[in-house]
Amino acid sequence: PLLLTQPATVPPSTVPVSPHRDAVLAALNGVLGDHLAATGNPLAIPMAFRRSGRVLEPRLEKGSRILLLVHGLCRSDLQWLRKGHDHGASLAADLGLTPVYLHYNSGRAIATNGRELAMRLEALVADWGEPLREIIVVAHSMGGLPMRRACHVAEDDALAWRAKLRQMVFLGTPHQGAPLERGGNWVTLALDRSTYTAAFARLGRIRSAGITDLRYGQVTPLRASDRFAPDSGHREVVPLPQGVACYAVAATLAKGPAPVPTVGALATAKAVLGDGLVPLASALGDDADPARRLAIPESHRLIAYGTSHLDLPDRPAVCAQIARRPAAPALVPLA
Repeated sequence: PLLLTQPATVPPSTVPVSPHRDAVLAALNGVLGDHLAATGNPLAIPMAFRRSGRVLEPRLEKGSRILLLVHGLCRSDLQWLRKGHDHGASLAADLGLTPVYLHYNSGRAIATNGRELAMRLEALVADWGEPLREIIVVAHSMGGLPMRRACHVAEDDALAWRAKLRQMVFLGTPHQGAPLERGGNWVTLALDRSTYTAAFARLGRIRSAGITDLRYGQVTPLRASDRFAPDSGHREVVPLPQGVACYAVAATLAKGPAPVPTVGALATAKAVLGDGLVPLASALGDDADPARRLAIPESHRLIAYGTSHLDLPDRPAVCAQIARRPAAPALVPLA
């Protein structure tokens, strides 16, 4: 059996790191995390920067360039390691970066997580063991939305870390929302059919604040009265941060490219689910309304064919394209 709690007398640094335990807690938090946090439940995941499942001590860290990895719904920072591959470890080795993994309660409202992330990044930069000059972010799925919110907060509050943010890579982020937010489909698929998280899929219809925020890719706070109302909620336009090179990696289950549609046609193809969870247009930041498009340049887009939503973090070919993005004239489609 998996232990979901540890005696209070055991120092966190001595508790064995268990990917199974982390996966169970991450799934539970994705489904019920807002309730766990609101009631002070000890199973609520506190936001932290980690590596190999251990909370970092920033003053002991080295390197002037951080690679921040932000996981998605119902996931844990340990789940960046999948099928023997970890984008963080690989990119850090190839590009000379120091990997930092965010661990957070994905069931809380995206805006709430984003604000806390902004403040924690400010503390991380201030306490880092040597002067930092660059932050690069790779965010999977939902993870790109609290990161965008964090940028918005940092700009409003004039936080120092924002000036060090150079690049953000979004992997299957539902910028314009996802139709599978309803009915628990996100939980059913996001849990990856794992034997130790499959039971939580039955709770998917409960839909935490984090899950309902995926309806429209909600980056700003959503009124409680709008959370479960059909076709309600506000979709305030939050542009990508200025001066930051942003890249969108979208996956599609299609085996190869079809005739290329116009941006408008792509944005209105709501029935096309892309990677099984996120429509292609949403992952690319497109929308039928020109005012809502994120305007990610064509040269900063990558479409991975024959790829599911959960394949994006473990495809070495995707990682290789991310690694070469600063020098490449364009991100090319993956066959």
